[in-house]
Amino acid sequence: MRVLGIETTCDETAAAVVRLRPEGGGEILANEVMSQIAEHAAYGGVVPEIAARAHVDYLDRLIVRALSHAGI
Repeated sequence: MRVLGIETTCDETAAAVVRLRPEGGGEILANEVMSQIAEHAAYGGVVPEIAARAHVDYLDRLIVRALSHAGI
């Protein structure tokens, strides 16, 4: 079984693919992260509206990259 994990924090967006083994272990097949540090630097901290828009802009690309790197 393969699992797609999606995670967002205040200034990062991430997507990962993990293969779950029958015996219970796991293997990370892909882990893609996009940081928003540069977008927020001018403001001295995270701006929620900018962060929310960046998550929406980045998420589709990250999922495609993660699936591609995982060979799916």
